[in-house]
Amino acid sequence: MLLNLAYEKIAYLLTNLEYPRTESEWENSFALKMFLFQFVNLNSSIFYIAFFLGRFVGHPGKYNKLFDRWRLEECHPSGCLIDLCLQMGVIMFLKQIWNNFMELGYPLIQNWWSRHKIKRGIHDASIPQWENDWNLQPMNLHGLMDEYLEMVLQFGFTTIFVAAFPLAPLLALLNNIIEIRLDAYKFVTQWRRPLPARATDIGIWLGILEGIGILAVITNAFVIAITSDYIPRFVYEYKYGPCANHVEPSENCLKGYVNNSLSFFDLSELGMGKSGYCRYRDYRGPPWSSKPYEFTLQYWHILAARLAFIIVFEHLVFGIKSFIAYLIPDVPKGLHDRIRREKYLVQEMMYEAELEHLQQQRRKSGQPVHHEWP
Repeated sequence: MLLNLAYEKIAYLLTNLEYPRTESEWENSFALKMFLFQFVNLNSSIFYIAFFLGRFVGHPGKYNKLFDRWRLEECHPSGCLIDLCLQMGVIMFLKQIWNNFMELGYPLIQNWWSRHKIKRGIHDASIPQWENDWNLQPMNLHGLMDEYLEMVLQFGFTTIFVAAFPLAPLLALLNNIIEIRLDAYKFVTQWRRPLPARATDIGIWLGILEGIGILAVITNAFVIAITSDYIPRFVYEYKYGPCANHVEPSENCLKGYVNNSLSFFDLSELGMGKSGYCRYRDYRGPPWSSKPYEFTLQYWHILAARLAFIIVFEHLVFGIKSFIAYLIPDVPKGLHDRIRREKYLVQEMMYEAELEHLQQQRRKSGQPVHHEWP
């Protein structure tokens, strides 16, 4: 939250350095920078857990260490999906509480302090209402940009990692139901009346929402393929499990999956006087194989299946999206026909006005008048 305040100052400075020509260009540039700063600030830890945590730790006897001293952190033995789910839940829940406090609690405190300073705890009936309203908090300089930014960031939370945290849409719905009333109370009782401004559309936010939609498809494909155990289970079930060659209704095709997903390590290689073997989560050859601790063929099968799933999933979802967009046009057919009719009527009016002008000129010059174009 503190970094968001610093990023706002930086975005404001960078936007002013660009010297935009119009106010709309300034708002679009500032909104894009604020979104990028806050998106990276809020989602960097989530992306780290989803795609980087526990990916480069090495294996027993050959761990990768930071500055040759500290081992890199790993996920829970059950996988990184539960860590990702908890991280998203904590960030989303606490961020919504903080935003609601800043939107309602902060103006309440400021207004109370203003009334306390002017010793006007109770409004005097003889004072005009507009003077009482002047003591309220002014609307922020950027208008509704903060409201748009909050909704767009929430849309990102509910779509980008929805495969890892399916409760995100429900939390967003409950938050929006509460925030509708909080915003209504804030605009009516805590803020001065905002000045209306005309706008043709929502500006750059439409492009940002479309970009989040594309990123959400790609990210969820990677979460399902890489972060979760869906692909390793699928490969084991149809390639290495009991049902690889035949399928029987009563047989559990995932029997032995956990044992298959664990590799062996010889404790005697540590040089600590220990013997025996320990198991760790990876697909590497055992110590007694010809290529100990090298990736096995099953690892490459899983990697190929993950890449294939990502490609198929992305193309399938984007195809469905394009098909739905084709079925539901941006401009309805009835409205499109009305626009075309208005254009036709405007052209006909222009034609009649030009024809009347030509007829008047002909009358003045004594030439014959035509009721059609000459």
